[in-house]
Amino acid sequence: MSEENSEFAAVAISDDQLVAWPRVAAVAAMVAFSLPTFLTGLEVFSGLLPANAMSALVLGSLIVVIIGSVMGFIGASDRMSSYLLVRVAFGDKGAGLVNIAFAISLLGWFGVNINLFMDTVARLGTDLWDVSLPPVLLAVLASFCMTLTTLVGFKAINILSTLLVPVLVIVTALFAKSAFSNNSFSEFLAMGEPIRVTAENAMTIGDGISWVVGAVIIGAIILPDITRFIRKPSGAIYTAIIAYLIVQLLVMGSAGLAGVSSGAFNELFDAEGVSRTDVILKLMLDVNLGFGAFIIVIAGSWVLNSLNLYSTVLSTKATFPKLNTKWLTIGLGAVGVIAALMNILEKFEVFLWYLSILFIPVAGVLIIDRLLLRPNAYNLETLQDNNTLNLPAFIAWAVGATLAIFAERGTVPTVTGIGAMDALILSGLLYIVLSLILRRKTNGVST
Repeated sequence: MSEENSEFAAVAISDDQLVAWPRVAAVAAMVAFSLPTFLTGLEVFSGLLPANAMSALVLGSLIVVIIGSVMGFIGASDRMSSYLLVRVAFGDKGAGLVNIAFAISLLGWFGVNINLFMDTVARLGTDLWDVSLPPVLLAVLASFCMTLTTLVGFKAINILSTLLVPVLVIVTALFAKSAFSNNSFSEFLAMGEPIRVTAENAMTIGDGISWVVGAVIIGAIILPDITRFIRKPSGAIYTAIIAYLIVQLLVMGSAGLAGVSSGAFNELFDAEGVSRTDVILKLMLDVNLGFGAFIIVIAGSWVLNSLNLYSTVLSTKATFPKLNTKWLTIGLGAVGVIAALMNILEKFEVFLWYLSILFIPVAGVLIIDRLLLRPNAYNLETLQDNNTLNLPAFIAWAVGATLAIFAERGTVPTVTGIGAMDALILSGLLYIVLSLILRRKTNGVST
């Protein structure tokens, strides 16, 4: 990819780069086929009755699809990445802090997924073919492929996703078939006792919704990074619906119900040292996926991490536009894999989880600013003479982020039962109030 390619530059996407929305939807859907999504479904079903777990999945997916639809629509309308949109909303210095936080989070998850990838593939190699695959070699090879895909850009990610989605649809169908081999859907919903709920994993429906929202909310917030390529803005809404309300729901539901049907949760809670990853691998082998398990892990991780690195580069370039794209991509990819190999990400993962929560109020501020307060400001002309700091936006984000952290820790009660939603709503409302106060003071001074 040449340095001049506008895909990574602080410019809007040109008409010759636009594609039909199904191609973008294929990329978004591939992320829903990734191993973390299967694990989220497993987590929710391990702590709730099947009927309550399904309710949590549906409600959580509805929340994400609403946020993703609005954010994706904005990206498709303005042809700008999420990080350029953040610059307009928060001002250059305010956006610098927000975008660097995005970059740290996305690069951290890149490393976490590399770690998850190398452990999972190594275990599959041993279980299926009794072949010992060196985890370090797997991590380096995976990082190389993901970094190369990112260097080529959206076109490479799009082609890879288009080729792999049909295969992963078949694999998910096998999961669903396994889930319903012993019980019908109505029988699952009628189950009156939890599978194996302990004090450590017991949760409410609100907790389950938070799990679903927290697992994929970053993807919905940065959806403009790929929906900016869609010809018609309405296609962004279709993309969000397919990715978050259809594919994601099917993947999480299939994994969770397969866990219930197979009795895998008993193994999870009875055996010491058995992780969620161990359980999902057992499920894959129990339903005779075999090589299909490799496809899920490799294909899902490849696309998910290519997007993570792609968005990391976009966020960094939005803040430091003079950096060389090629070397920046290679450098960030190297940092991610080194962090994975040093095993520092296990402790870092909690920090990444809370960092992800901080992004939710960003969507509240940006959506209000773009749709209600300053709809005409979202263009490249604004960026050429941009504010240094949009103080109301920054304060609203900081207050909303603080609430999100305290709500997640259970320190403060939630109005909606979902800390993330409280933070998003509060940040949006507070931004409106602060903007009106500032506008009145400014008008008072001018008169």
